[in-house]
Amino acid sequence: MTQHFPTRQLRFFLTAPSPCPYLPGREERKVFAHLPLLDGAQVNDSLTQGGFRRSQNIAYRPACESCAACVSARLPVADYVFSRSERKILNRNGDLARHVVEAEATIEQFDLLRRYLTSRHAGGGMADMTWPDYVAMVEDTAVRTHMVEYRAAPRDGGPKGVGVGDLIACALVDQLADGLSLVYSFFDPSLARNSLGSFIILDHIVQAGLMDLPYVYLGYWVQGSQKMDYKARFSPLEVLRPQGWTVMSTRDREAG
Repeated sequence: MTQHFPTRQLRFFLTAPSPCPYLPGREERKVFAHLPLLDGAQVNDSLTQGGFRRSQNIAYRPACESCAACVSARLPVADYVFSRSERKILNRNGDLARHVVEAEATIEQFDLLRRYLTSRHAGGGMADMTWPDYVAMVEDTAVRTHMVEYRAAPRDGGPKGVGVGDLIACALVDQLADGLSLVYSFFDPSLARNSLGSFIILDHIVQAGLMDLPYVYLGYWVQGSQKMDYKARFSPLEVLRPQGWTVMSTRDREAG
């Protein structure tokens, strides 16, 4: 069902060109709008369906003049069939305790984020994130937002140095009218062999199914970017083209 929102409330702006964080040698520009406080959730629903992403109280999408590599991506829950390797990832992390909590920043979450960024994205744009920055990322929202915390549960032969109840992964999630949008996720980098990044996505496919929501939104797949290539491993994957949402083709995957 198509949703409508009062466009008179929105003013769109265009950023100046800046170095692209995904494709070396290119520049990026974004079009953005401030989400209204009164009906921000409804507006965010409609903008997300149209290819926008949310960051705090801003919705944005790429508007690059000579590049169209960034495309919105989502997973259709009803058509998703877990592969053998994906079932193994779910089973490997099946004893994690999953907690849905309010979108309130904690020092425990921030410490985990700092370890993750230092290990995985030391040179990225978020590498210098401070505690106030993190609080803003989590709590500055006019939409239906929550955090999902994954904690270690008792098991024989658990990961070395991980105690029962320790926070090992987090996801900041928007609940939309037609799905769950993964805004940002992070995890304990020392447990990389557990495929926690993939597990978070797979777990949200499961949760969206239980909630009778048709999609899990993954943000942008960037063709040619190693940082974003992991999204193309999930199938079926829908991407937003000028003609609308379409299932990613084999040719697209091979080109990426």
